[in-house]
Parts: sequence; C-alpha cells; structure tokens
Amino acid sequence: MILKIYKNYILKTYLYYFLIITLIFSLLSFFLNILEEIVFFEKYEVGLYYPVFLTLLNTPSVLFEIFPFIFLIASQLFFIKFKENEELNLLKISGIDNFSLIRLIIYLSAIMGIIVTVLFYTFSSNLKHNYLQIKNKFTDDKKYLAAINDNGLWIKDEYENNIYVINADEFIKNKLKNVTITQLDKDFNLKSIIISEQADIENIEWKLENVRIFFSNGKKELLDKLKVNTNFNREKLNSIFSNLTSLNLIQLINLSEDYKKLGLSGKEIKSHLYKLYSFPILISIMAAIGSILVLSFNYKNSKFFNLSLGILSSVIIYYINYFFNLLGLAERTSILLSICAPLIILILFCFILLVRINEK
Repeated sequence: MILKIYKNYILKTYLYYFLIITLIFSLLSFFLNILEEIVFFEKYEVGLYYPVFLTLLNTPSVLFEIFPFIFLIASQLFFIKFKENEELNLLKISGIDNFSLIRLIIYLSAIMGIIVTVLFYTFSSNLKHNYLQIKNKFTDDKKYLAAINDNGLWIKDEYENNIYVINADEFIKNKLKNVTITQLDKDFNLKSIIISEQADIENIEWKLENVRIFFSNGKKELLDKLKVNTNFNREKLNSIFSNLTSLNLIQLINLSEDYKKLGLSGKEIKSHLYKLYSFPILISIMAAIGSILVLSFNYKNSKFFNLSLGILSSVIIYYINYFFNLLGLAERTSILLSICAPLIILILFCFILLVRINEK
C-alpha cells in the first residue's frame, strides 16, 4: 500500500535524475563533437553552420551509446537522495525492503529501455543517416561505393580512368560468384562487358575465371583467366557497410536478410542487431548495479565515492562487453553467446548482491 503511494513520487524522482543526466551528457557530447567538426571543416571555409548542424545531427547517436551509463548514474543519484533523506529507512520501517524498491527501478528502466531502443534509436539512426550524407559531400573519396539489394551485390568503382559497375550473385569467403563487370570510360561511354563465373577478390587485383568479354565494337573474347585491378578487396568489401548506426531496426533486419542471400556472414550486422534486442536488458542491469552500489556502502557523505565507483564499474562492464564482442566477431564463439554471456555474468552478480542487500 505504501509502495503504491510512493510510486508516483519514485517515478517522478527517477525520471528527473534521468533527464538531468541525459541533458548533461548531451551538452558534453555536443561540445566535444563540435570541436572535431570544426577541425574537419577548417579547410572548407563554411563558417560555423555545418559544424553546429552536423554536431546536432550526430549527438543523438552518440547519446544512444552511453545510455546504459546514464541509467547507472541516474539510479545512483536516485538512491543517494533517498538514503540521505532517510526515505529508505522510512520504507523499511513500513515493510518495504530494498529489493522491492530496486525491483521497481528495474521495471521502470526496462520500460524506458524499450522506448529508447525502439523510438529513440529510430530517431538517432535517421539523423545519423542525414549526418553521413552531408558529411560525405565534403570527403574527397567519392570514386567508389557498394550496395546490397535483392539483385545481389553492386559496386561502383573508378580505377585508372576506367569506371566499373560490378554485379555479383553471391559473395562466399573471398570469392564472388556470377560476376558481371560493365567497363566505362571517364565520359561514361561503354567499353566492354565482362562476365565471369567466379572472381577471387582476396587482393585488389581480382582474378577472374571462365571469362567472356563483349566489346562495344561487337567483338567477343573468351578467356580462362583474367586479372582486373580495382579499389576493392575482400576485407574492404566486408567492412564497407560498417556504419550500422545509420540504419534503423527494419533496415538492419532487411540488410541481414540480403547478406544471407549473398552468402555473406553478416556477423557485424548480427552483433549489432543482438545488441539492440538486448539493450533494454542491459539498461535494466545498469540501473540495478547503480542501485546496489549505493546500498552496499554506508559511508556518510559518500556521493563522490559512489559516483566514482559507478564510473569504474561502467568502464569494467564496457571492457567485458568489448572482450566478448571481439570473441564473437573473431568467430571464437557464436555472436549470440558473445552478446548474452556478459549479460548473464552481470545478472548473476546483481542477483548475489541483491540477496545480500535484502538481508541487511
């Protein structure tokens, strides 16, 4: 009954600290990123418009990445306030244990985590997409690009005054299957069409097999092997779609399906998708850890100590996630396990400490 009376107050207080910490980190992110943008645009003489505008577009994406840390700090400040005002003792006297209060914060964080993942991520990814589109207009490297759709892999490349439009049905390990290369001159006049059963793209010098060449003058040539120089190799082709934060959930799922059709592993996409699926869980865990850290220490005036401990915990958790993510990308373990393992470890850690705190 008392918990119900406190419910609105708890919700408002927690949201207050969450919004305050979010605002602080938004401003920090803005001022740190705008310096980088100013340096980038120095040679273009565009004034402050582009640095400010692009920083505004990029800040939500940066903010999304640090939301787990924001929830940890918000839960710490929430419990510090309750502890300093003796409200925790009042609840305990009234029969409300620490576990019940932490459980409520976890539920609130989970709901907020779902909203952040579904709505805020869609918002931030769209802004990130616009950010990259504008930023790419100022980059010098515009001579090649790649895309994947239902018709396979498409590459546009420029090499030594030749323009190549390349299409392939499959990409398996370091080989492209059923390759068509349309060769144009710098004025976009057709020079030839090269059709190959298979292309080895381990290096930028592609090795084509069973080749048919159709020249613009009507001549035809058959070759067992042919070498074609490009700007792409296997490594570059695998990483060309690495900026996944500019894609929303639906786009990521569609891209993952396209990768499957082409025979690509798509491990980076899978890893990113699984991270998004598990993001509300991670946020809930971080909120629980923030609560536990405050309730585990009884030092007076220990706000600085608790917050420092929260920052240290965030760094440790980051490296745990980073380590398992590397294992997944290196295929030492499955992508799913590399995402779930840190969460399981943290859940067990929280559960043990929650039992201990509830016994106090």
